[in-house]
Amino acid sequence: PVTMENPAAYSANIENFIGTVKLPVGIIGPMRVNGLNAKGDFHVPMATTEAALVASYARGAYVATKAGGISAALLYEGVIRTPAFVFGALFDAGRFVEWVVSNIEVLKTAAEATTRFGKLTSLEPIIDNDVVFLICRYTTGDAAGQNMVTIATNALCQAILQSCPVPVRAWYIEGNFSGDKKASFLGMITGRGRKVSASVVLPGTIVQKFLGTSVQAMLDYGQVANLGSHLSGQLGAQAHFANGLAALYLATGQDAACVAESAVGITRMEARGDDLFVSVTMPNILVGSVGGGTGLPSQSAGLNILGLKGAGHATALAEVAAATCLCGEISIVAAIAAGEFTRAHENLARHR
Repeated sequence: PVTMENPAAYSANIENFIGTVKLPVGIIGPMRVNGLNAKGDFHVPMATTEAALVASYARGAYVATKAGGISAALLYEGVIRTPAFVFGALFDAGRFVEWVVSNIEVLKTAAEATTRFGKLTSLEPIIDNDVVFLICRYTTGDAAGQNMVTIATNALCQAILQSCPVPVRAWYIEGNFSGDKKASFLGMITGRGRKVSASVVLPGTIVQKFLGTSVQAMLDYGQVANLGSHLSGQLGAQAHFANGLAALYLATGQDAACVAESAVGITRMEARGDDLFVSVTMPNILVGSVGGGTGLPSQSAGLNILGLKGAGHATALAEVAAATCLCGEISIVAAIAAGEFTRAHENLARHR
């Protein structure tokens, strides 16, 4: 009933609107982040129906904060759209690429004319015989930028069609090369969205006292889990990035389907003397502090809890997302290493 009192608030985000779906929201934190952009103690909202998830991430945040906090850095950013062009022969495809490379500035101007914030930072052609993909990479300001780059790329393609002398048999705004909403090797290597690395060194005493296990036990399990990742053909090697990302994305108005690509990355655990170094590197974090679902009432409240709503906060939000995933990795590895994983789910889910 409350939702339907103001349906116009949702009109930019949904069609055939009939109402909203409520999800439980929990909080973890304070989670201390010592990042390039995210600095301070954050309370992170997480929307999920999975019992034990918030408790696990909260435990990871607690020990990471006890250890002095999580270092985090945005390494790179660029949202990709990859239009495809079909030609009559390989020769025409080669001529097309030659023309594109010679007219980068014209195409950049056409793309950037559609947006105040998007900037075309690179354009890379990929030839497969008579088909050419153009990897168009953009920075998108404080927005996640999926719609922004689609509209900009369409303008770029129209400029090509109007001026390029090479006949195009067919073209498509997205050639399914970009990795949009799917795990891909391209995303793993070059990134799509914001690439962030986060790490913490956990003293051995903290591991024993608060995680109920030892540094060596976590390393032993981590070695087996890493082998499992390789043998099963996973892209990257991590325990459960998707859990934390999905809960954070839902609570803050991000595109939840992007978890398919955002949950790709690497978790590392190494001994540092008697202590445990843990890091995550995540090349495809697609978040924004403006646009999309960030203005919806509940999701806006979620960003306000973080203190990261509005312009100027997207890079910090990406670092918080990676730090949150790091906390989840710490907790789940400790739980499995200690033999407590099943019991925790029984106590917090099935038997309560």
